[in-house]
Amino acid sequence: MKNKLFLWACLLCLALPAFAGHYNGFKVAVYITAHDVDKMTNTQWLDSVWSGISSHLAVDKVYIESYRDGFFARPEALEAAKKFFQSKGVAYGGGVTFTQKGDGHWATFGHVAAAEKAQVKKIAQYTAKHFDEILLDDFFFNSDKSPVNTAAKDKSGLSWTDFRIKVMDEAAKNVVGSAHAVNPKCKVIIKYPNWFEHFPALGFDLGQEAKTFDGIWTGTETRMPDNDQHLQTYESYEIIRYFNNIAPGRNGGGWIDTGGMRYADLYAEQAWLTLWAKAPECVLFEFGSVQRPAPERWKAAWQGSGTSFNWNDMGAKPTVGSIASEAFKTASKVVPLLGKPIGIKSYKPIGSVGDENLQSFLGMAGLPIEMVPQFPTGAETVLLTAQAAYDKDLVAKIKTQLKAGKEVILTSGLVRKIQDQLADLVELRANDGDKGFIDDFGRFGKSKEKMLITPVKYYTNDAWEDIPAIDKGVYGWAFLLYARYEKGLLWVLTVPDSYADIYELPVGALNRIRTVASAGLPVRLEGPAKVSLFAYDNHTFIVESFLDHPVDVSVVVDGPESIITDALSGEKINGQIAPSPHIWLRNSPAAKAYGLTLKPHSFRVFKY
Repeated sequence: MKNKLFLWACLLCLALPAFAGHYNGFKVAVYITAHDVDKMTNTQWLDSVWSGISSHLAVDKVYIESYRDGFFARPEALEAAKKFFQSKGVAYGGGVTFTQKGDGHWATFGHVAAAEKAQVKKIAQYTAKHFDEILLDDFFFNSDKSPVNTAAKDKSGLSWTDFRIKVMDEAAKNVVGSAHAVNPKCKVIIKYPNWFEHFPALGFDLGQEAKTFDGIWTGTETRMPDNDQHLQTYESYEIIRYFNNIAPGRNGGGWIDTGGMRYADLYAEQAWLTLWAKAPECVLFEFGSVQRPAPERWKAAWQGSGTSFNWNDMGAKPTVGSIASEAFKTASKVVPLLGKPIGIKSYKPIGSVGDENLQSFLGMAGLPIEMVPQFPTGAETVLLTAQAAYDKDLVAKIKTQLKAGKEVILTSGLVRKIQDQLADLVELRANDGDKGFIDDFGRFGKSKEKMLITPVKYYTNDAWEDIPAIDKGVYGWAFLLYARYEKGLLWVLTVPDSYADIYELPVGALNRIRTVASAGLPVRLEGPAKVSLFAYDNHTFIVESFLDHPVDVSVVVDGPESIITDALSGEKINGQIAPSPHIWLRNSPAAKAYGLTLKPHSFRVFKY
């Protein structure tokens, strides 16, 4: 009898769809836009296309879109798609893009006119009837300046930012409430785009919407930094960490695409950094793109040198799905090794603006950043950019931190905003009208070209220069300065007017900045910029290069260990005693330095 029961149980398992997942530590999904969904009543076509995709890429889940750009996928197509993917053992959810048919630009809903509100309600209810989960593509913002919206804004007496936030908070309730009304089980999830620094101006309210919606999702598309939004690759990691800290346990994953891409490696990097940040799922946009051949021009010049992404592993006829597949196979070996990410706490209040994307540049310069939406009281070091000025109680919080013997790093942009209030701690002068060109950082080296800075001035012996910023060998300012307040240290980092110059800082200056900022972290990086460090609480770290050529770097690890181990190859690297950084008031533990080489656009994972 027991044998018969066991046999029936085995047969039942074989008959059920397998949603267990193909990868270790994360899942992979594909988003399908409404126009492709509408074709899915043609099962012969669908089976052929899916066979091609699934031969290159293992997929755990799909998001089946019901509406986009004024177009509704037919109900029979939605049901056919659900039935097909369930038969293939692929989980599914719904999707919606709240855009209207435009004039070549994205046309968002204005969410003011009664007819538009009714249409939004209709879309939400239509989708909720078919799905227990709805993922909103990242156009649930408001850029509408039609006569109806401009009249409503003028009548409100609010700024565009405040008006749009008010309108979109109500629109969020309309979507969620409408979906829940027809399907109480339905979870409505908002996917936020990558341009989070500009959210308030377009009506995205991270604080309120994270509560209104049943979950959030994160756009980790970084692509090429010289394209429209000028995002740095590090943001694919940083934005996941920030959103995780805004909505703990409710950030469903990251979202990548091929927009503006020039090299296959960059697509892999978007996926890797999304997963290094411990996103539970990575969704590929979109079904049509995944099928497309990967053009030969995407094969970078550094290919063939043993890089982390290897073009030749994709076979004779690679596709976008092939690139993703190779990236995920590699990540599947790494993600299970990683603990909880740790980093330098950088406080960005929700909805704040200032020093836009600076944390991404610092991350690309080797500082492991952990952005948080609340002031991180008790952290050994807190990094504060101009965004932190949004907090009216900021100086009092800084004072408490310093009284406790902690360290606080301010950017020059923040000093310019709060210098009057800051005078209670240290008197500094910073004026947007003051400018200077520098290329000499004293004992910390010289840059190849001069860079423009807005200097921060201080009173001698009330504050002290740590890294000088010298012009023509005869005049200068402090690039990094510090001042004592009771038991703590207040640091000020001058940020070049062009953030691109951060990458041009001499290695000595970068190493000193990393040393100062990494108090409380067990590991830090030494070497040039465009190499990042990702640290975890289980004695694991990743070092990843975004340079187009090989690079030698060092990692400095606190403690008496003499060896670190490459977690993938098993290679052991011996360390040497690292010199003391000699920072006033700081007791620096003994540490070892380990030299290693990174190939172009490649990473290494280490245990210590």
